Amino acid sequence: MVWASVSRRIPGRGFVVALSFLTRIPVRHNHEPNIGSSAPWFPVVGVVVGAIVGSTAWGVSTLTSPLVGAAVGVLVGVLVTGAFHEDGLADIADAFVGGWSIEDRLRILKDPLHGSYGVAALCGSIVLRIVALGSIEPRQMFVAAIAAHCLARTGALVLMLTTALARHDGLGADYVRTLPIARAFLGIIFALIIGFIALDVWIIAAVAATIVGASVIRWWAQRKIGGITGDVLGAAEQISEALIYVALSAR
Repeated sequence: MVWASVSRRIPGRGFVVALSFLTRIPVRHNHEPNIGSSAPWFPVVGVVVGAIVGSTAWGVSTLTSPLVGAAVGVLVGVLVTGAFHEDGLADIADAFVGGWSIEDRLRILKDPLHGSYGVAALCGSIVLRIVALGSIEPRQMFVAAIAAHCLARTGALVLMLTTALARHDGLGADYVRTLPIARAFLGIIFALIIGFIALDVWIIAAVAATIVGASVIRWWAQRKIGGITGDVLGAAEQISEALIYVALSAR
């Protein structure tokens, strides 16, 4: 109740909604959540998740090895988010690869079960992120994870601003319909500033990886279902995050 009282007073309560939506961190609010107003806070939530992942990976690496540290860090991230974005990637893989028509793909996206394509995509994402993060120097893991999680969620935010909806029901549609554009741009600017602080000139590689990841998913989604859904946004985050780690492994 104390947290709920505070969350009504603070101007950034959209952050509380975004944190409760994107993670399993136990925060509470008793006000009616404004779904769209929380979307610009996605990059900030990415900083929080990235800090948890990066500090875990760095700390475990000092006691064991970078690869073990990366594995523990990535899996802690999966626990913190409740595999939220991984679920979106798995759904997209099942629907886009296994579906034969737009109607069939949209039906598969609503199915909570995962097939072979989805499981393969989910496992591939986790393995690639572990190997790529494990290739980064342990003392750089913290800033790399913050940048990766922040920018990857920013890529999803950009998709909300630039891509039509595939369907007009579901949480993804609710976010897009009520998204405050001016605040969304502030969220994007915030992400770029954080990325530059964390990576210096390497932000160029990280931003390029984000653009590639979001663009590939955008193109695929438009081709397969005519636009984006919440699952598409989750898949964009996953692919961008993995590509950012791959790009930063060359540092």
